[in-house]
Amino acid sequence: MTWKAVGTMEWPLVVGVDGSDASLSAVDWAVDEAVRHALPLRIVHASLWERYEGVAPARSTDRPSGQVLAENTVGTAAERARRRAPALTLTTDVIAEDPSTALLREGQDSAMLVLGSRGRGGIAELLLGSVSLVVAARAHGPVVVVRGDRHALEARHGRVLLGIGEHDVDSPAVRFAFREAAVRDAELDVVRAWRQPAHGPADHLLMRRAGGAYFTEESSELLDKALEAAAAEHPRVRLRRSSVEGPAHKVLTERSAAADLLVIGARRRDGLVGLELGRVAHRALHHASCPVAVVPQRRAESTEGDG
Repeated sequence: MTWKAVGTMEWPLVVGVDGSDASLSAVDWAVDEAVRHALPLRIVHASLWERYEGVAPARSTDRPSGQVLAENTVGTAAERARRRAPALTLTTDVIAEDPSTALLREGQDSAMLVLGSRGRGGIAELLLGSVSLVVAARAHGPVVVVRGDRHALEARHGRVLLGIGEHDVDSPAVRFAFREAAVRDAELDVVRAWRQPAHGPADHLLMRRAGGAYFTEESSELLDKALEAAAAEHPRVRLRRSSVEGPAHKVLTERSAAADLLVIGARRRDGLVGLELGRVAHRALHHASCPVAVVPQRRAESTEGDG
């Protein structure tokens, strides 16, 4: 797998577009993010117009209408990006391929992959477009799904929210969140949610009798371990640590209302078929009030399955 951290100049930030309002919001967010990190921006549109329009156009000088639409979609997004940041290094591409497949491949050679929360073909009742869901679930680099209100999209809260799981000790998600907080000069709000087990062995019974004190202490210890290395590398980042009782997916979704970005870690399993999103990431991608970054743990760093 080939993945580099944000801030690596060799690879761009990639944003996928399809002409929808959501993808245009993603372009705006991606432009601002590329400027923050001094990265080039690559705008990509992928669709299977050739499959539906035949192998060749009616005349040799004609282009398939789907290709024309795709080129116009990218051109409109590029013009929007240039108006927003005229000095930004910008490239574009139109790919005649399944969008999910093309974007997953693009993500392998990018610092970050940015997508809108809904596509042009999305059903109104769906809260997240299928392409965004598939890419966020399968990518082996950071994926940001842009959603939320104007305050979040324009980074007015001055806060990055990070959810800490069992496997997030100095994880890629932790390092990603610290870099985002540093480049934005934002507070980093780190949350570890815990719940007392309803049933379990004798030692769990003793823990429950001790009340929430045991679980709060255990949660605080995990926070210390998870943040120690990244905090040392970013001493100027303002930290806010919280140990909260409750389901993590609900706690983080509620707190996202006061954040500009929610960062969640993901663990990929070799050879697993299908989507790889836990309840926390899945709920956040559908219901968070701000953009959501899903940051996978690289295979070389992962020795266990997802928690």
